[in-house]
Amino acid sequence: MASTQQPVCQIFSFQDCKTSPDPIYELPAQRLSCTQAPLVIDNGSFQTRAGWAIPTADFDSPRLLFRSVAARSRGAARSETQIGNDISNLEPLRWLLKSQFDRNVVVNFEIQELIFDHVFTHLGIASEGTVEHPIVLTEAPCNPLHCRQMMSELLFECYHVPYVSYGVDGLYSFYHNNKNIQPPHTSIILSSGYQCSHILPVINGRLDAVNCKRVNVAGSQAASYLQRLLQLKYPGHLAAITLSRMEELLHEHSYTAVDYHEELEKWRSPEFYEREVHRMQLPFSGKLPGGCVSVEERQERRAQQLRRLQEINARRRGEKLQQDQERLDRLLAIQELLEDGLLDQFHKSLVELNMDSAEELQSYINKLQLAVEQGRQKLLQSDGMEGKTEVELAMDEGDVVALMDPDFPEDTLPDKAANVVQPMFNMAEYHQLFVGTERLRCPEILFQPSLTGEDQMGLMETLQYVLARYTPEQQEALVTMASQPALDAWYGARDWALEHPPEGDATAPEGWISRQDYEEKGGEYLSEHCASNVFIPMKLTKPVPVRPNEPLLTSAGASAAVATVTPTMTPAEVSMVTS
Repeated sequence: MASTQQPVCQIFSFQDCKTSPDPIYELPAQRLSCTQAPLVIDNGSFQTRAGWAIPTADFDSPRLLFRSVAARSRGAARSETQIGNDISNLEPLRWLLKSQFDRNVVVNFEIQELIFDHVFTHLGIASEGTVEHPIVLTEAPCNPLHCRQMMSELLFECYHVPYVSYGVDGLYSFYHNNKNIQPPHTSIILSSGYQCSHILPVINGRLDAVNCKRVNVAGSQAASYLQRLLQLKYPGHLAAITLSRMEELLHEHSYTAVDYHEELEKWRSPEFYEREVHRMQLPFSGKLPGGCVSVEERQERRAQQLRRLQEINARRRGEKLQQDQERLDRLLAIQELLEDGLLDQFHKSLVELNMDSAEELQSYINKLQLAVEQGRQKLLQSDGMEGKTEVELAMDEGDVVALMDPDFPEDTLPDKAANVVQPMFNMAEYHQLFVGTERLRCPEILFQPSLTGEDQMGLMETLQYVLARYTPEQQEALVTMASQPALDAWYGARDWALEHPPEGDATAPEGWISRQDYEEKGGEYLSEHCASNVFIPMKLTKPVPVRPNEPLLTSAGASAAVATVTPTMTPAEVSMVTS
C-alpha cells in the first residue's frame, strides 16, 4: 500500500549576520624581536584576509577577515571612513560602498590605501608612516604592469616596506594543497572568485601565462541573477530581497547540477518540488492591520472619531465666525464714511470692494450680520453635541465626512454571528520565498553565461579550449578540490613566506622585491617564483608635465619618443599581454 505521508516542508530563516568591528591586536614583540616576520595579505575583491607568517599555533590562521569595501559620505573626513566589518549592515549603505577593484584588478588606490591602513592598524603596527615588515600580497592573474607599478609605489613610497612579494591567489592555493607532492607539478587550476573566473595551467611548476583564460562570470553575477529572479517572482517583497541575502542563498542553499536539463525535469514533479524547495522565511509582524476587533473596541474607536469630529467642527466654526466678524466691522466702517459725508472715500472703498452702490453694501452687511449671529449660536450649542449621532454631525457640515481619520475606519457592515468560522490568513506563508529551481539555475550561469545574456564561453568550454592546446600526456594531470577554497590562498602565501624568508642584505632572494629593486628596476618589476605571474619586461614611462616656457613636441617628435620606449615583443609575449 502506497504511503500517504505528506512531504516535510523545509523552512529556513535568513541569518542576516551583523558584523562587529575588528579588534586592534597587539604586535607580538616577543616573537618578532629578532627578525621582522612577513605580513600576508590576500587582497581579494570580495574579502580581505590578513595575518602573520609565524610558525606557531597562535598565528596559523588569518587574524583579519573583512569585506573589501569602504563607505564614506560625501564631504566626510578620511578618519570617518568605515572599512569592512566596521559596517554592521551593508544594505542601508550600499549606495555609498566603494571598492578598490574593477573586476579583479585594483584601480582605485585611494581605497586600497584605506584598506592597508585598516590592516596595519588592527594588526598592531603603530609606527607612523613606516611598516617594517615584508609584505606578501596577492594579485590578479596576468595583472597589468601599470597596476603593479602603482601598488609598488604605494607600498614602497607611502609605507616604506622593506620587501614585497606578489603572487596569484589560485597558485598559492595550489601550492598549499600540494606541499606533500614532489615538485615539479603539472596541473590545471580552475579558480572562480567574486568578479570573474580563471583557468590557470601550470606546467612543470610554473604558470603558463600564454594559455591563461578569464571568464567574466562569477559569484557576484550569480547573486545578482538570483536577486532578479526572486524580485520578478515576488514583486511584493522587493525591499526584502537584498543582495546580502541573495549571497547567503547562493552560498548556503544552491547546488550545481551534474546534468542541468535532467535536474530541471525532476522539478516538474510535485512531490520532488515539495521535498526539495527551500522556503525562506522573511521577518514579519504577526499583527494584522484591520483584523478581528471586539465590539467594545469598535465602540471606543467610534467614540474617539466622534470627539475628533466635534473638535474639528468647533474649530472651523470659530475660525469662520472670526473672519465674518472682521469683514462685517470693515463694511460698517465704510458705511460710516457715507454717514459722515465723506463721499470720495466712500466711493473709492466701494470700488475696492467691487460694489456698485450703497444698497449693495447694505445688503451684504445684513447677510454678514445674520451669519455672525448664527455662528455665535452654534458655538453656544457646541457643548451639548456629545450625544449627537454621526448622521447629525454629517448634516451639520456637508464636507465633514471627508475629514474622518483613516486610522479609525468605519465598519458599515453588520456584525457577523459569532458561530461563523472565518478563513484564517497565513501571514507567515505570505512572507516566505519559495526557492526552487533558482537553487540550480544561478550556479549554472558559470557554465552557461548565455542564461544572463553574456556572449562568452562557460567554464567547461573554456577548459576544453585550454586543454586542447596541450599534449595528451599533459592533459592527464588534474587538480583536486581545495580543502578550504576561501582561505587556502592565504595559507599558501603563508607557507611560501615561511619557506622563503627575505634576507637582511640589500639583495632580495627569489620572489621578493626589495626597495633597491624598486628604485632600480621600476614599480612594475616582478620577481618570479612558483606562485607568481610571469614577468615580461616592458618599460613604463610616466608623463612629464610640460613647463610653460618649453615648446610642445611636434607630432613627429612624439612618435619618435614613443618608438624609443616600445620594446621588441615576440608573438607569444603579445598573446600573453592581450589575454
